[in-house]
Amino acid sequence: MVRLVQLEKYREGESLRVMGFLRYAAVTGLLGLSACGGSSGGASSAAASGTSGDGWVAGVFQPAAHFQAQCQNPRSGTDPTTGNAYPDVQGTTLDENNWLRSWTNQLYLWYSEVPDLDPGSYATTASYFAVLKTSATTSTGHPKDRFHFTYPTSIWEQMSQAGVDIGYGLTWDIAVSTPPRQVYAAYVWPGYAAAAANLVRGLVVLSIDGVDMVNADDSASVAMLNEGLSPTTPGESHTFVFQQPGSTTTQTVTMIAADVTETPVPIVTTLSTSTGLVGYILFNDHIATSEQELIAAITQLHAANVTDLVLDIRYNGGGYLDIASELAYMIAGPGPTAGQTFDQQTFNAKYPSTNPVTGQPLTPTLFHSTSQGFSSSPAAGTSLPYLSLPRVFVLTGPETCSASEAILNGLSGVNVQVIQIGSTTCGKPYGFYPQDNCGTTYFSIEFQGNNAKDFGNYPDGFSPQNSTTLTSAVLPGCSVSDDFGHALGDPAEGRLAAALGYRAGQDCPSPPSGVAPLGGLGASVHRAPWRENRILRR
Repeated sequence: MVRLVQLEKYREGESLRVMGFLRYAAVTGLLGLSACGGSSGGASSAAASGTSGDGWVAGVFQPAAHFQAQCQNPRSGTDPTTGNAYPDVQGTTLDENNWLRSWTNQLYLWYSEVPDLDPGSYATTASYFAVLKTSATTSTGHPKDRFHFTYPTSIWEQMSQAGVDIGYGLTWDIAVSTPPRQVYAAYVWPGYAAAAANLVRGLVVLSIDGVDMVNADDSASVAMLNEGLSPTTPGESHTFVFQQPGSTTTQTVTMIAADVTETPVPIVTTLSTSTGLVGYILFNDHIATSEQELIAAITQLHAANVTDLVLDIRYNGGGYLDIASELAYMIAGPGPTAGQTFDQQTFNAKYPSTNPVTGQPLTPTLFHSTSQGFSSSPAAGTSLPYLSLPRVFVLTGPETCSASEAILNGLSGVNVQVIQIGSTTCGKPYGFYPQDNCGTTYFSIEFQGNNAKDFGNYPDGFSPQNSTTLTSAVLPGCSVSDDFGHALGDPAEGRLAAALGYRAGQDCPSPPSGVAPLGGLGASVHRAPWRENRILRR
């Protein structure tokens, strides 16, 4: 049976974020064939003896540097990001797999839980990298490592810096993953095909190019749905049939894919209440361009003299930890944050006091009071604006992840009250340094982050205090479903309305408020895996 596994598509060596903004390396299928056995591409019987003819000896590791840049298909020319010649030399897939094995043993947070499998038994780096992780689970049964992935290096560099990719300017949300499926338009970005077609938040996808989104169950149909949701070429056109929210009216739209530049902070506004102005920021991505936009947002709200802030990160999966630190500082100001730890990284047991990537002594990421140079303007080292708020209302969802969760955890660590409105976050207190080898950038968990109170144990996420199921990290607030009947930033939207009500002393909505077409609180926007992590720069 064909099963909607995750709103992500893959092909050989590459896949796409279904939002239409981001290509990334293969992690899982959007609409994958469920199988009942067959070859896994795993190690040969040589693993039983712990040796092989390719030189592998179980438990014996050479330094990763011994194999680095020895490539089956070496790059030539100059790296456009550094201006230096590529270091690649002719090698083999075995060389690349040996590098992966040694690199994992050196830096992976749970290296002792990784089986030592013969690198010569795997025909591709992708198949070998896929097994170089822990198979352990959390106390609730979730995989401990849910974020183990790769990108083509050229695409990673493009996306992490500029937010450019191919798509319609539309964020998709998966509600029900198996037939009868439910897929929704979660957010429409201004200036692109979806906006030009007058699409709105909450539209239900009924079909793509004549293929039934709800019930199609054969591989050919699934492939067509994949292509429509995740276009790969500018100029591609696909025809969608949507159902209008709250009605039986349908809308047929043909959209042409184009290069899309994401705006990570698309909405900044103020809301008038009887007890003062409340600021609202929709923050969707911790990419480099968000630094400048967040500074502008806080400057605007500071000038408006807001007395509270609602930070909407329901669709923000994470990214650069330094940007999370900047924003946390700009919310709290210097009073509680001066000299305080925002996030303390802990690496594997081999490195109790040293950062193994930089070689420097382990020091915490502090609350950044100056810009970190992600943007050309302001220049690095420029003092950041701030609001000096003792509390913040944060709108969350299951795709609120990692660097976004670090904002909640970091502020809680310095006694800034974080009031959570929405649903349980994804649970990702881990991060990594991206590592290129032979044109592929690898992302493998290398550290856990704790706040100033040395807390970082939230592998199942943060949950509002009245949630039906509580995690180990509970915050004051209300469990409220996503409201697809209103635009984001509309004071009547369920989560924002609940935040304003909580602020006014009202009880939490019971049952959770807002239109919930996604079948409860568990539905999620599926984002690029790197955007569901905390990423450090060297």
